[in-house]
Amino acid sequence: MTKDSKELAVAALRHGTVIDHIPAEALFKAVKILGIEKMTTAVTIGNNLSSHRLGKKGIIKVADVEFDDDVLNRIALIAPHAKINIIRDYEVAKKFPISLPDEIRGIVRCGNPKCITNNEPMRTRFEVIDREDVTIRCCYCGQCVKSGDAIID
Repeated sequence: MTKDSKELAVAALRHGTVIDHIPAEALFKAVKILGIEKMTTAVTIGNNLSSHRLGKKGIIKVADVEFDDDVLNRIALIAPHAKINIIRDYEVAKKFPISLPDEIRGIVRCGNPKCITNNEPMRTRFEVIDREDVTIRCCYCGQCVKSGDAIID
């Protein structure tokens, strides 16, 4: 390999957020949760990248944006082992694992067609009942959903 072929194809971030260790199959759900499609700053999305831990992983790099904890913690629903890197002046200023909040509001649709949230104009609300297996329960009808089956609004 020549020196040129080892260079990164994507420029380093001066300021921004990197979300790493996203399971490849959950990457585009993460993109939707973060609202990436509406952003005007530079965004890099890598999918099916080699990972010792996951086999294949995804990564999202967003320039000039630092997501608040509430937004980042929503990613834990689909990527409970993701890592967050906050970049300032090309350096990792802060690095931390993502964490699942106790309650998830407005991003997951209830799968029960009779649930009030599917028949009235109101936000959904789920409580986390299993952090290891990532299982949530609708606070209105009691329907349980595993993260892989969650319908993201």
